[in-house]
Amino acid sequence: MESVRTLIRRHRWLYHALRRGAMALKRWRYGLKRVHPTCFIAGKSTISSDLVAGEFAFIGPDCTIGPGVRIGPYSMLASRVAIVGGDHRFDFPGVPMIFSGRPDLRPTIIEADVWIGYGAIILAGVSIGRGSIVAAGALVTRDVAPYEIHGGVRARKIGERFAELADRMRHDEMLSQPPKMGEECGPKTLSLAFDERDQGAKPLPIPSASDRQEPETEHSP
Repeated sequence: MESVRTLIRRHRWLYHALRRGAMALKRWRYGLKRVHPTCFIAGKSTISSDLVAGEFAFIGPDCTIGPGVRIGPYSMLASRVAIVGGDHRFDFPGVPMIFSGRPDLRPTIIEADVWIGYGAIILAGVSIGRGSIVAAGALVTRDVAPYEIHGGVRARKIGERFAELADRMRHDEMLSQPPKMGEECGPKTLSLAFDERDQGAKPLPIPSASDRQEPETEHSP
């Protein structure tokens, strides 16, 4: 039997009307006056009221977003992403850090069409270039160039989003246009496993619980 959410998704006008209403209430609750109406905030998060977020941005549940953050159109923050830092001065000899005040806060810029993976930590003051990807669990302490993929602790470049310059230029052209609605991702579902070596793409059997037998162990005499 289909869930209520699935049934609502079948009627796009109803789904988007309910979604806009829910987001208007959430923006009011968080005091977010500079977040675009098409930005979607899932679940509960800790968000500074000065957040700026563009068209079709997405913020997953359990995120922590400190002050001075700008999120560009189409960008996605997965669950438990934290944008933090710049909390205390620590360079005053003879003064406890708790009484040392705060350093000047630099803005944190997340440009358009960025994907930040689950549990990533972004230190305040960095810039993450358009079209880039930050892997799950990464600790980002310095700027990320456009279209690069960064991961690790500390995060470093581990790849490029597009292998061909022509693809990057084509994507830049799209991002230079006014943001517009596209087809959203539905819920993740389990699909059949396929053997990539088989050009016929025959499905591989998925073992059942009865097929999973414990390996025999040798017994010493």
